[in-house]
Amino acid sequence: MTLPRVQLFEFNDQAWVPAALRDAIIEALSRTLAWGGILHGLVGPFREFLEASGATEVLDLCAGAGGPAEILAEEMKRAGQHPPRFILSDLYPRIELWEVARAAHPDVIAFEPGPVDATRIAPELGRGRARAIINAFHHFPPEIARAILADAVEGSEGVFLSEGFERNPLQFLNFAPYGLPALALGPILSPRDRVAKAIFTWASPIAVAASAWDGFVSTLRVYSEDELFAMVAPLGDRFRWEYRTYDYPPAGKGTCFFGVPRR
Repeated sequence: MTLPRVQLFEFNDQAWVPAALRDAIIEALSRTLAWGGILHGLVGPFREFLEASGATEVLDLCAGAGGPAEILAEEMKRAGQHPPRFILSDLYPRIELWEVARAAHPDVIAFEPGPVDATRIAPELGRGRARAIINAFHHFPPEIARAILADAVEGSEGVFLSEGFERNPLQFLNFAPYGLPALALGPILSPRDRVAKAIFTWASPIAVAASAWDGFVSTLRVYSEDELFAMVAPLGDRFRWEYRTYDYPPAGKGTCFFGVPRR
């Protein structure tokens, strides 16, 4: 039985939360994805999506700190596949962090420095590119989620959504073996605001509590297969849609949902 979806708040969505705390949570998630090999199983479905779309560039919407795109590109290289060029974008750009990512992967990572609204992509930014939202689509309530998908059908070469778990709070426990060290080492590994992050992480339980809450809520916000297909049903038959799952250790199950134009 699937749990009902609830749109509770997450700390890293709130403007009133200190930027250092939001960054600590987001950066820890990126390290968790890398250290836990959580995106390794996504390589196959993502490669299939790229081949079907024909796109060589992907507009990475809601890119956050840029970690998911970097990690997926590295996983593809390890699998002997050539990654696309990712264009990082977000409504709240993190240019300092994106510049670091671009310097580390100049052939793979670029970014759009201005704010990008995922529901209204400018034609010059979206033209000829596919779109991806990695581990972030659950943040959007249904009306915005539908608008994102509708805009992608109107102006992209395809759209790819992935989440690190299904709608099951127990699935978040699979992040814990890597997430706790990733959060604890954040003040050392972070490129900025180290003192503030140390206060939130080492001198208080704030970062751990906020991260645990956000992770729990994320599992309740994830859209199910049926809900995703219901969202795209009114968009006509211009796109072909697929839903997949993939596994990662110790017992995690991620999901992906993608659509490409019918040729």
